[in-house]
Amino acid sequence: MKNNENIVVRKQALFGPGGNSEAFYTDGNKHTYQAPEWLFGMGLDAYEYQAGNGVRGSKATFEKIGQEAKKFGVSMSLHAPYFISLSGVEEEKRLKSIVYIKQSLEAAQLLGADTIVIHTGSAAKITRTQAMTLARDTLLRTLEEIEDTDIKLGLETMGKINQLGTLDEVIELCKLDKRFVPIVDFGHLNARNFGDAFVGRDDYERVFYTIGNELGDEVAQNLHCHFSRIEWTKAGERRHLTFEDREYGPDFEPLIEVIVKNDLTPRIICESAGTMAADALAMKKYYHSLV
Repeated sequence: MKNNENIVVRKQALFGPGGNSEAFYTDGNKHTYQAPEWLFGMGLDAYEYQAGNGVRGSKATFEKIGQEAKKFGVSMSLHAPYFISLSGVEEEKRLKSIVYIKQSLEAAQLLGADTIVIHTGSAAKITRTQAMTLARDTLLRTLEEIEDTDIKLGLETMGKINQLGTLDEVIELCKLDKRFVPIVDFGHLNARNFGDAFVGRDDYERVFYTIGNELGDEVAQNLHCHFSRIEWTKAGERRHLTFEDREYGPDFEPLIEVIVKNDLTPRIICESAGTMAADALAMKKYYHSLV
């Protein structure tokens, strides 16, 4: 990454879970608006609200979560519905994705979230070139329909081979407009490369340098990331694991070492299976041990 005096930098990297851990409920919590206080008590400072199955909460609920997040200093993001298909071959269904993105932005505004996370689409029935053309069209139409907003539209790297979402594809789509930013899921990239994507620090560092060179250093500096160990097959991603599952990677320690070495300030959302808060805390503790 290039030195740039105009880069906006957070004070430190942020860590938190995607959704509520099993421990959140075993500790006696019942409502998601309790999550910010619970996370604050653990020492975490980020939370990604999961709307993968649809934006279903009430306005009052989203506002309550947002109020609690602000109160306890927890930075918010929102994962948009999984059924969004930027590259769907059926135009009616594809353009319906714009409605889901708009719903996600409305909920994110109430949550006080600064980023929504969007899956980039499928390339199973068409060529990757055709899929990219459709995705570009969907995203450009989205920009025509949404009001001016400071909320970033994050495009996620994906874990299955037949999905759009290599790092290069996400970067190319982000070049359409500055409102689009990459969401780098290191577990996904590792799975779609059969466990060989992140062997050491250089592999992680290359991601930040590539994004800095292509989209600007501020984007690389403040990257929104997902992290988990993921089991993979010849088709790519199979299922998310916990940090205690050691057969599949990637390891988080080299990533944290790269972050500290380069004074980077990403937000890292852990998506481990059921232990996302505890595993996010393990990453944060390692980060602070190096800082």
